[in-house]
Amino acid sequence: MTLERLFACGTIVVSLLIRSPRAHIGLVLLVIGVFMGGQASAQSSAEWIQFRGPTQQGIASSVKLPTEWGPETNITWRKELPGVGWSSPVTADGRIYLTTAVPLGEGRKADQSLRTVCLDADSGDVVWDVEVFQQDGETAPKIHTKNSHASATPILEGPFVYVHFGHMGTACLRKQDGSIVWGKQELAYKPTHGNGGSPVLFGDNLIFSIDANEKQAVIALHKATGDIVWQTPRNVPDLPKYFAFCTPLLIEVNGQTQLISQGSGAVMSLDPHNGQEIWRVTYGDGYSVVPRPIFANGLVYVCTGYDRSSLIAMRPDGHGDVTETHVEFILDRNVPYNPSPVAVDDAVYMISDNGILSCVDGITGDVRWKNRIGGNFSASLLTANGLIYMLDEAGKSTIVRHADEYEEVAQNDLAERALASFGIHNDAILLRTEKALYRIENK
Repeated sequence: MTLERLFACGTIVVSLLIRSPRAHIGLVLLVIGVFMGGQASAQSSAEWIQFRGPTQQGIASSVKLPTEWGPETNITWRKELPGVGWSSPVTADGRIYLTTAVPLGEGRKADQSLRTVCLDADSGDVVWDVEVFQQDGETAPKIHTKNSHASATPILEGPFVYVHFGHMGTACLRKQDGSIVWGKQELAYKPTHGNGGSPVLFGDNLIFSIDANEKQAVIALHKATGDIVWQTPRNVPDLPKYFAFCTPLLIEVNGQTQLISQGSGAVMSLDPHNGQEIWRVTYGDGYSVVPRPIFANGLVYVCTGYDRSSLIAMRPDGHGDVTETHVEFILDRNVPYNPSPVAVDDAVYMISDNGILSCVDGITGDVRWKNRIGGNFSASLLTANGLIYMLDEAGKSTIVRHADEYEEVAQNDLAERALASFGIHNDAILLRTEKALYRIENK
């Protein structure tokens, strides 16, 4: 354990003991375990291989990202992309991977070519562009205006890239040339407003969720074959709406890996080896859940979705239904429906969809400060070097400092529609808009 991590751990433990009347020794020990174990190993990787990066939580460590950019400033390249897709870019070994849906005709009911595209990270040139599946436009379900047919972010491991198109199927491709190792479409279902949640990898399992009105389950496929390993139904009865678009989060608690998976009405912790439920917290009728959970200060934080989102902080060391015993606090104001929050030290930052940024004490739930930035937000937050990066739907980025009060560092406007979250390659930001992918770095 480094001196820096020891100091950070001690700071949070002191905060727990002084500021939170509900803190107890079990939670303190859990924080120490997090700092010494899973969190340290998660941040050691430099590649941005999955949605929200190596920590799964929008944390970019040991990078020097730019704070200013524009059409003539710090733009290394801009590459026009075919079709439409809101998957975020992922990177490894000098290449960038993303998905897109290219219409094969005119009109709203045109067939769609669901594709994976590989770019050279230095030049932006297309290395390969491969069709994975085709979607019949006549039978395709309607999607939300803020969704696409290619919204799930790929995930990289070794020589493979795994891509997920929700009800249309999941596939494994070779990173080198895009050749398809396997593609599975046996889990067909009718989505509500389209697809959104991205997959995660654990051991031999590729894990994602199905959260539509007709079916709600967490699924594990064998990453080498695409065969189903396990399915766990959510078992959340009597809700008016059941759909969600959330990406699961892998955490380690007391030496056990947990898969934190949200859907309508509840967040579940599962054993990723076999899908067995460990614990759950319920939150009423919350639906259309989008933000990915985060894990910091020994607590799991979730946003509960529509029609009124709450931020719930809970201890992940229980068993069974722990709604009454393990919830540390609930915050009901200015909580996002779409952008995932980010944690820095003992603070949790979140941006509401209508542009109110809040800095929340991650232990007590007290709001330290808030500021109206304006605009509309869907992209998840990013933190690097003590800064918080935000991207609104019109392509304007706002950067603020992690501090005891609001301190704006910069605003940069690309004036292009943007819903995808940031990617990182070395010291460069990868920013996807409706039409193009940008590489942005200090020059």
